[in-house]
Amino acid sequence: MIKNQKVALITGITGQDGSYLAEFLLNKGYIVHGIKRRSSSLNTERIDHIYQDPHLSNPSLILHYGDLTDSTNLIRIIKYVKPDEIYNLGAQSHVSVSFETPEYTANCDALGTLRILEAIRLLKLEKITKFYQASTSELYGLVQETPQTEKTPFYPRSPYGVAKLYSYWITVNYRESYGIFACNGILFNHESPRRGETFVTRKITRGLSRIDQGLENCIYLGNLDALRDWGHAVDYVEMQWKMLQQKDPKDYVISTGRQESVRRFIHLAALALGWKTNAENNAIVWEGSGLDEVGRRVDTNEIIIRIDPKYFRPSEVETLLGDSSKAYEELNWKPKISLEELIKEMINADIELAKKEAFLFRKGFNIPKSIENPPSIFEK
Repeated sequence: MIKNQKVALITGITGQDGSYLAEFLLNKGYIVHGIKRRSSSLNTERIDHIYQDPHLSNPSLILHYGDLTDSTNLIRIIKYVKPDEIYNLGAQSHVSVSFETPEYTANCDALGTLRILEAIRLLKLEKITKFYQASTSELYGLVQETPQTEKTPFYPRSPYGVAKLYSYWITVNYRESYGIFACNGILFNHESPRRGETFVTRKITRGLSRIDQGLENCIYLGNLDALRDWGHAVDYVEMQWKMLQQKDPKDYVISTGRQESVRRFIHLAALALGWKTNAENNAIVWEGSGLDEVGRRVDTNEIIIRIDPKYFRPSEVETLLGDSSKAYEELNWKPKISLEELIKEMINADIELAKKEAFLFRKGFNIPKSIENPPSIFEK
């Protein structure tokens, strides 16, 4: 270990943001400790390329088994690591799933944050360890103003959003009560090729890539007209780090300031695949309405998108659009990667995976079909 080398602890290191943040901090010269949940199967594919054998002397990436629902485990790890910075990225992060598992979501996403903050306090690390809390634009839910800023009132519309609301305010409370350097990053939607397959953006890029290679005929989606502010995870993890480098702890909205619909995201993904377009530059045309609406591919005339009511939430968040003026002005941060570049990167990664699967299929191997969520208890 190099003298004065910073030490960071990341919860959720095997997730999309955790893996990019680990890369970022390693490149900054940090020693990075990560907490991962125990699983009977390997779940480290996002960080396999930076994995270091623990038998080596002085590794700069160290993994620990742990869980945000286990306070004694968290206290033990934090006591052992004595981190300069903690990035709490771990969570049950799927909004729709939170309706199915509300108690677990609250235990992990809300009380998990409390457990870490309380560990910092109990271990007398208030003046040593800085804390970053991964907050979310889902706090705004039924939006009270557009665009949303740090001062916009919260109105969460899911168990996930409500759990994150607790995390937000308990972070503020421990900052004000105990002097902990604690920040909330209110991150709007951010994607990448490492996004989980059941999130809508990855479901689109993966599904259309598989259709392109003949592995799939159709994908099923929910609310095509939901409006979101999408950025790239690589840009956003830089901002997470920047928050903990400032003189005083503050909370920041992190967004692009650009809003598009799910329908528009599909259009851009089809263009990134190079599919033939009509005179209006559309590779997919829409027919019907409501649950009967379908998306038809222009060059083959095949229906490749259908609506499934199980992908609608019991209470929808129709529109989210962030205003990151505070971050722009105080931390000199602006996103570098455009939505078109993000989608192209996701398509490139997913088409490569689809080509490999198509090759194996032609050679007689069984290829698993696209993963779908189980039936919802809210289905009528």
